Amino acid sequence: MSLENPQRYTVTAALIYANGPIHIGHLAGCYLPADIYVRYLRATGKDVAFISGTDEHGVPITIRAQKEGITPQQVVDKYYVQIKRAFEDFGISFDLYSRTSKPIHHETSREFFLNLYHNGHFTEEVTEQYYDETAKQFLADRYIVGVCPVCGNPNAYGDQCENCGSTLSPTELKEPLRSMLSGAKPVLKATKNWYLPLDRMQPRIEEYVNSHPEWKTNVMGQCQSWLKEGLRPRAMTRDLDWGIKVPLPDTDGKVLYVWFDAPIGYISMTKEWAEQQGKDWELYWRNKDTKLVHFIGKDNIVFHCIIFPAMLMHEGSYILADNVPANEFMNLEGDKISTSRNWAVWLHEYLDELPGKQDVLRYVLAANGPETKDSEFTWKDFQTRNNSELVGIFGNFVNRAVVLTQKFCEGKVPAKGELNETDQAVLNELAQFPDRIGQAIEQYRFREALTYLMDLARLGNKYLAETEPWKVAKTDLPRVNTILNIALQISASLSIVCEPFLPFTAEKLRKLLNTDRITPEDAVGSAFHWINAGKPDLLPHGHALGEAVLLFEKLEDEVIAQQITKLHESKRMNELATKTIPEAKPAIQYDDFAKMDIRIGTILEAERVPKSDKLLKLKVEDGTGPRQILSGIAKHFAPETLIGKQVTFLANLAPRKMMGLESQGMILMAEDRDGSLSLIGPDKAVWNGGTVS
Repeated sequence: MSLENPQRYTVTAALIYANGPIHIGHLAGCYLPADIYVRYLRATGKDVAFISGTDEHGVPITIRAQKEGITPQQVVDKYYVQIKRAFEDFGISFDLYSRTSKPIHHETSREFFLNLYHNGHFTEEVTEQYYDETAKQFLADRYIVGVCPVCGNPNAYGDQCENCGSTLSPTELKEPLRSMLSGAKPVLKATKNWYLPLDRMQPRIEEYVNSHPEWKTNVMGQCQSWLKEGLRPRAMTRDLDWGIKVPLPDTDGKVLYVWFDAPIGYISMTKEWAEQQGKDWELYWRNKDTKLVHFIGKDNIVFHCIIFPAMLMHEGSYILADNVPANEFMNLEGDKISTSRNWAVWLHEYLDELPGKQDVLRYVLAANGPETKDSEFTWKDFQTRNNSELVGIFGNFVNRAVVLTQKFCEGKVPAKGELNETDQAVLNELAQFPDRIGQAIEQYRFREALTYLMDLARLGNKYLAETEPWKVAKTDLPRVNTILNIALQISASLSIVCEPFLPFTAEKLRKLLNTDRITPEDAVGSAFHWINAGKPDLLPHGHALGEAVLLFEKLEDEVIAQQITKLHESKRMNELATKTIPEAKPAIQYDDFAKMDIRIGTILEAERVPKSDKLLKLKVEDGTGPRQILSGIAKHFAPETLIGKQVTFLANLAPRKMMGLESQGMILMAEDRDGSLSLIGPDKAVWNGGTVS
């Protein structure tokens, strides 16, 4: 069961491979939910360590290095900086964002491995592993590609299919297997590695998993599926050159399995943070009053709910995760996000191209969060939610409350007079929202919490619409004062409860309300903290508001169109970059070639063929007179641009009728990788009818 009344929280977000930039799928999967949760905990005065970093030892690192022609170290150095900066600019409020290449992590991982080794928790096994005879290297699971046994994807990795999300082993892949290093078919070769006997631990792991019936159904379902199939020993070392060296004699060429060392990174990074802050790291990992929460995507459930807990159980001194609120996947414009196909919205590009709109993306991703099933991001929905909800509801209410206060109250919080039934009902409702939002966040229902937040803004809009202070001002200014006081108190509460979701907006709203100048003595209760949200007198009478600014701005169609065009163009360019040269046709004899009469001619006339969107009718001078050739190039050339061009054509192709017209030959073209066509002509003018040999 979940820990009640924890004294502190250790919150982790998945360690992402430092082999590429962050995209919206990463954000929606775990980083944004984790940040919302942590910001809420801090707002309620909780002691929190929010830890994450880059995983720099995975095989994807070496694959990226191979593609870019640089070393693995250069890859991780490059992407760590980019990822860290993007998270900071987006407002993900890690207490520490580190990396697994640091000495403290290597040391912690080796100590952990040796603890399990010396206490007899590993088994040594000689097994046959796939080996690339061309590259002279054992192949990690990610270096092996084959057909997924679940969905039939022909490019599934040896550890996971990115198409259907299935966790695999190389032996489960269907033929043909191939090495990503050389393309050769791998062979099996004997090697020794150290295994964690998960099969022996199944009863303890089952007890742990079953003690948390409050876990999300997708998490529990995947765990129970693995347990039902029966756990099997899993190798904790690999035959590789890149990674943390196995700390045992005679183990050259062997490193710790990335899924052994990566979760230990949460511990080593907490040590690093605690040392910087003068804290005791053990309180956050070994004290039973600490609540440990892992935020991950669904593809990491097994590692965080079964393998890592098994490691911690064997070590014996660490707490286990209280919850692992894994999200499903976010799709993009009707298709799965794919880094290999460049079908993604990249965070660093978004921040550059839509400056100052971090909270718009945070809002849309949270509103569409894939909490229980896969969800989808579209640029049109992004625009609609910004214009209709952030601008039309949240921003509209705050702006009206402030502008009306400036107009009728000289920009100062007016005194609250006698309350009528409507006023009291609104204040009673206001008081309920912080608890509603907080409970939903604590139960990892972030979409629900965000709905409550927007309902609070709707409450403000409805109140102003019903009370109509702009009309009442003609006859009853004291009544206007009461209405605007209540509207401003709602705005003040919004500035508190929106902060986990919209931190940049919260800061703008606090400046607009000038809350920094409010001391605990001025406000009833204490200062501006979650505990005071929902109170009817956060802003004292006479308090001067700050400069009025719009919290959000409307997004025009052109901005959205540019993003959609860019997305499709990026995908197209990636497809072209990865397109392979067509396979060569079967060999022919010289006599076959000699039968073709290829000549040079000049185009005299060119026009479109009526009722055809493909054909052009060309009149070509071949040296003996003009001949008519029909060519399916109308989508590539305007007829007038072809006149006077010398072309290469097949002269002895048997005449053929198309669209009622006879074609006496074939124009030869060169096709580029994008399907565009180019004329093939001599590099200088030659006589018409000249032969090509």
